[in-house]
Amino acid sequence: MVKDDRKFSVVIAGGGSTFTPGFILRLINQQDKFPLRQIKFYDIDAERQKKIGDACAIIIKERAPQIKFSYTTDPEEAFTDVDFVFGSIRVGKYEMRSHDEKIPLKYGVNGQETTGPGGMAYGLRSIPAIIQIIDYMEKYSPNAWMINYSNTIAIVSEACRRFRPKSKVINICDMPIDIMTRMAQICGLKDYHDLDFIYYGLNHFGWWKEVRNYKTGEDLMPKLKKYVRENGYYVGGDFDKETEASWVATFKKAKDCYALEPDTLPNTYMQYYYYPQYEVAHADPHHTRTDEILEHRQKIVFGECKRIVEAGTAKNNIWDKNAIHSEYIVDICHAIAYNTHEKFLANIPNNGAISNMPDDCIVEVPCLFGADGVQPIACGEAGRFQRGLMMEQVTCEQLVVDAYEQHSYEKMWQAFALNKTVPDALVAKKILDDMIPVNAPYWPELK
Repeated sequence: MVKDDRKFSVVIAGGGSTFTPGFILRLINQQDKFPLRQIKFYDIDAERQKKIGDACAIIIKERAPQIKFSYTTDPEEAFTDVDFVFGSIRVGKYEMRSHDEKIPLKYGVNGQETTGPGGMAYGLRSIPAIIQIIDYMEKYSPNAWMINYSNTIAIVSEACRRFRPKSKVINICDMPIDIMTRMAQICGLKDYHDLDFIYYGLNHFGWWKEVRNYKTGEDLMPKLKKYVRENGYYVGGDFDKETEASWVATFKKAKDCYALEPDTLPNTYMQYYYYPQYEVAHADPHHTRTDEILEHRQKIVFGECKRIVEAGTAKNNIWDKNAIHSEYIVDICHAIAYNTHEKFLANIPNNGAISNMPDDCIVEVPCLFGADGVQPIACGEAGRFQRGLMMEQVTCEQLVVDAYEQHSYEKMWQAFALNKTVPDALVAKKILDDMIPVNAPYWPELK
């Protein structure tokens, strides 16, 4: 047996993200699974990235000094000599997320960063930035893979399908992994690695058809359905002791989503489509999820980075126990690097994976991950109810990319008007007209 002693080089595009330090800890702790020789950060916001980068430099020096580390705003420096690119960008940062959430709420429409008009606005901003990162990667490291988890994933994936169809880009989301970790807890298992599953849908818009014990093959759906019927995905106890109140409400609301379609188990984001009036009624149009993040997570993360830099040590940091988001990405990189053909979810052109959906629409389905990318696993037919919802939603996502490609006001208006969260075309137009000026630095001019 030939010994594989390769070590890999990665760049995090969006190095200033508040998720980055936790990701670095997970990468370091997984060196037996995904050994690294180099980590680089790339961000267009030098000041923000420096706050994160200086703390991460100390973490890496203490925990894995053999790994070379740097951060930069120069694309050539960032993307040269890398094997993997991790896409973790937020175009317009939290200022624009706040608009995505609050403008729709002015008109009694869901204010959420990846669903409804806010999600479509975010997606339209993200397209050119993701395309640019792909182009940097292909210019400076043409053999690299990009693992993108920058939202709005469904819209970004459709743009990749159209504009960079041959690029080595895999678009992923960890929300189903978070929910499956909860499923494992409900069933007395350790984490998502202990589950086998069939899941299908769109990004932030899907359902589990099957969940089984990975080792024994036991059907876990009856137990999960009974639990979700009563509790949603909320676990409680030590598992949820640090879960924010808005997420507690989300996990509990899953029981109402399950009640509407009890043959499957829903992604938590279905609450925004099944119960939009409830979501609006329970939202504060002046204090949304963005404000919670700015008041809590962002302050905590930058405060901890400052503490580490001033102390000169990362001992007893706040990220050592936070693993789910980053562990999933390490799993995927391992599968690609070592050609293991493990099963994870990806957002890809359907091409028959869901047999009664169009081939060219982007779906989120299980795939086998290996050195040649992803190979989708057939999921059979979508139920009549799910297919109807999916056709409406995927058409909205395609219309957003039409709007980008054609600089079309009409296509973006249609996307808003068609969306299940929006009551009629006049409301859609008012939201769009308010969004255009604040998005002027990022959107194409819509005519």
